[in-house]
Amino acid sequence: MLSALTVLAAALSVAAGEHGEPVVHPYAVGGIALGLLVVLLVAVVSFGGGREHS
Repeated sequence: MLSALTVLAAALSVAAGEHGEPVVHPYAVGGIALGLLVVLLVAVVSFGGGREHS
């Protein structure tokens, strides 16, 4: 899996070098990161929802 990510990163860096604009829009990266963090927050809250406070 790491080699696939390395190939993808290399392809994106070559494509970014050819163009003046970013290949992936910064708002898309931020939206994906925000979505991932919200999903993780929901998972943590749902996991700890039935536990007593210590």
